[in-house]
Amino acid sequence: MLLPMAPTDSLFLHGESRDHPMHVGGLAIFTPPEGASAADMRALLETALTRGHINAVFRKRARRSRTSLGQWGWETLAEDEIDLGHHLRRDALPTPGGMSELTTLVSRSHSTLLDRSRPLWEMHLIEGLTDGRYAIYTKIHHALADGASAMRLLRESMSEEPDRRNMPAPWQVPQPPTPPAAPRPRSADSSRQESFRPEFWWNTARTAASEVAGLVPATVKTLDRALRGKGGAISLAAPHTLFNVPIGGARHVAARSFPLERIRLLAKHSDASINDIVLTMCAGALRNYLHERGALPAAPLIAMVPVSLRATDHPTDPTGNRVGVLMCNLATQLPAPAQRLEAIRTCMNEGKNSLDTMSRAHVLAMSALGIAPLGMEMLLGHRGPQRPPFNIVISSLAGPSTPLYWNGFRLDTLHPISIPTTGQALNITCTSNDDRIVFGLTSCRNTLPDLQPLLNHLDVELDLLEARGVSG
Repeated sequence: MLLPMAPTDSLFLHGESRDHPMHVGGLAIFTPPEGASAADMRALLETALTRGHINAVFRKRARRSRTSLGQWGWETLAEDEIDLGHHLRRDALPTPGGMSELTTLVSRSHSTLLDRSRPLWEMHLIEGLTDGRYAIYTKIHHALADGASAMRLLRESMSEEPDRRNMPAPWQVPQPPTPPAAPRPRSADSSRQESFRPEFWWNTARTAASEVAGLVPATVKTLDRALRGKGGAISLAAPHTLFNVPIGGARHVAARSFPLERIRLLAKHSDASINDIVLTMCAGALRNYLHERGALPAAPLIAMVPVSLRATDHPTDPTGNRVGVLMCNLATQLPAPAQRLEAIRTCMNEGKNSLDTMSRAHVLAMSALGIAPLGMEMLLGHRGPQRPPFNIVISSLAGPSTPLYWNGFRLDTLHPISIPTTGQALNITCTSNDDRIVFGLTSCRNTLPDLQPLLNHLDVELDLLEARGVSG
């Protein structure tokens, strides 16, 4: 049976091409427990291959047919229809087996399209790291999962107990949570009777009319905020930069991790959020990178910042895309880190306050307006206007706050890998893991073949924020 696909999810299928792969990914690196080795993890995963039991999420295939009027939908395959040998790849790193060789392998794998005739995911089991660790690179189509839902799938396959064994593999059915007490079902007769009551139809019509009527003032207020340069879901224009060019399909990935406590202390002392500090670090790195190349525009760069709505919208559904957006002025025209932080903090607070005044439906509608130019570019397959509505997507995902283990193997680091889109040659996605925060950079290799300068600027920007006292 073909189940309908949400329009926001199908957009990632409609907009995909060889030059625009639309999958997200993650690179997880595991440290073996005492007395074990990477070979032991490989053996455990090989054994799991013989057990079957594949999570329904990993059995969903995208399809469209005459009965769906050409629209994309999901078909859930039976377990015996899944070829795990296709989805699970085995890779070994060349000598010397360091992070450079690992990121080169992952960059190459992240550049290739997923096979649409099968469920849209792959998992690469990677050995050969000289420090004895084991790596797993996973890619999953953005139509199937956003960053928050992908993080949820990861957590469900792991445990906080280092001594726990006989755990399922990541692609297998996770341990089911204890279901909440089901509400007492109403009889069909009572439901039918209620539907015939005038109050039922009146309340339904009133709710729908209220949402529709509220769209007009919500749109006016959001556009007014954009015109006045205030934070919100819409940006009318951003300066052209060397990041905002046509892109190819080859990808380059890099990552840098920092102690989460450093960023948490900065946030506390400056009355800001962790995300504000992350955005300020990115703003400083982008400013310095462009300045060194004589390409820093006079107008500030604008970042599109996804905001998860999953907490209030289907919190138990682990798939799909449920995000709103905020446009953040990165204040890259300002020379001082403290000034940039103040501008970013103000802009994000204004944007959050504006979303708080809207219903969830209005937030989704305003977010759709904000990303509409990018969506049109994806669908039409070209770069679009000379002045993009925003310059870069910067995401922050809250990961596990405690150490996680799979059959005793500790999750050491988790590197997020995302999607550069048409006219957006660079994406920055951050995720926290235990006591670290990782900045994952994903670029179009043709445009940005070397990400090391940007990583170095992140280091410098964090040092400057600490040294110059951002609270003052």
